[in-house]
Amino acid sequence: MTFGEAIASGFRNYVTFDGRASRSEYWFWVLFVVLVSLATGILDYVIFGPGGLSPINALASLALFLPGLAVGVRRLHDIDRTGWWMLLVITLIGGLVLLVFFVMRGTPGPNRFGPDPLAGAMPAGPAY
Repeated sequence: MTFGEAIASGFRNYVTFDGRASRSEYWFWVLFVVLVSLATGILDYVIFGPGGLSPINALASLALFLPGLAVGVRRLHDIDRTGWWMLLVITLIGGLVLLVFFVMRGTPGPNRFGPDPLAGAMPAGPAY
């Protein structure tokens, strides 16, 4: 999945908490969120000055929260884990566990959450 496809998928499925998301879809979404946050932070700094309000950044964060949550849940589904694991983000150690989960390879073939998002995209082989 390319960067543009991942962003389009994130917005197209912004309230879809079922199905699966590949690693590339998740990490391209994270990159997009970081880039938007940097851009809106700079824009707020230019408009409102240092230590001022940051309404543009706040609006962008609010707009990207639900799609980000949905793609995170779908990423957990890809490794055959329920979306309730996202609650681990509340704790520091849980955030590290989620990081490990997000970098893991998804289960090959269909699982209880749906078909493999990479089916046909890569030849089957051992996971390295």
